[in-house]
Amino acid sequence: MEEFVKEQGLPAYRAKQILHRIYEKKAESIEYITEFSRELRKKLSDIAYISNLELLKRQVSKDGTEKFLFGVEDAESIESVLIPDEDRHTLCISSQVGCAMSCGFCLTGGIGFKRNLKAHEIVDQIIAVMKVKSEELKVKSSTNPVTNIVFMGMGEALLNLDEVVEALHRITEFMCFSKRTITLSTCGIAPKITELYRRAPHVNLAVSLNATTDEVRNRLMPINKKYPIKVLLDACRKIPLSPRDRITFEYVMIDGMNDSLSDAKRLVTLLRGIPSKVNLIPFNPFAGSKFKRPSDERVLAFQEILVRAKIYTFIRKSKGQDILAACGQLKAGYKE
Repeated sequence: MEEFVKEQGLPAYRAKQILHRIYEKKAESIEYITEFSRELRKKLSDIAYISNLELLKRQVSKDGTEKFLFGVEDAESIESVLIPDEDRHTLCISSQVGCAMSCGFCLTGGIGFKRNLKAHEIVDQIIAVMKVKSEELKVKSSTNPVTNIVFMGMGEALLNLDEVVEALHRITEFMCFSKRTITLSTCGIAPKITELYRRAPHVNLAVSLNATTDEVRNRLMPINKKYPIKVLLDACRKIPLSPRDRITFEYVMIDGMNDSLSDAKRLVTLLRGIPSKVNLIPFNPFAGSKFKRPSDERVLAFQEILVRAKIYTFIRKSKGQDILAACGQLKAGYKE
């Protein structure tokens, strides 16, 4: 931005004014930058514009979860999900159009990979949802209708690392989100995990594990054939965590496949020495899936073994299932 204003013969402070208007005031066009004269706004509008996602569709679940389908400039589309939970409003954002990982329990993987999102398209999801909610709630610009951000939407964030790192810097530096309120989820691109911590703000990391043996994880997550469990967990052990930080391991529980008490005991052994917590996610069924959700009794028994081993373990309550907004259900309306 500083280079851009310099090329226009403008002083450097103009860059800060533009960034302030885009990221804090959510300006939709250069016309909204009222610090600039009418003539300057006209001049800049002739050579530049502020990008905006197009809201194509919006669905609201009976539990208050909201799913947003956004159009990007090349006619592709992406989904974001806003999940309310008392005072917390978590926005789940996408990092790619589609996904190449083909995880067996995830509906998004069925549409394949289209392309990586640019940093501004990642950030635009946050800005777009905040604008919609602020207008509806009539809140002041200083009040944030989004309190937490999770990179758990469409795509594998670490396969779009350059743009994701840039987006994280913009979210923390320009939009003033605390890195402690941001979580990035990965299916386990082991070499990129270390690189993420070297290049980006140290946000929370969530690793989609979902199995305790390579045989089962190979069936559920093809990426495991390239980065098996030992390689993945070795990469996690090398992360320079601060004393209070933990890695979250996400574990989608599937009836008869990875939900046995033996699996729970193996998971305790696998995570030994890693500051961690576990999110148990009972499988969210969708049409055409060959998997089933385990019983509540099986999930609770699995949790009890982990808790006895002094591993913080939570059972994630799925939200937005009636609008296909739950974990693993996003597909961006490609087949609608």
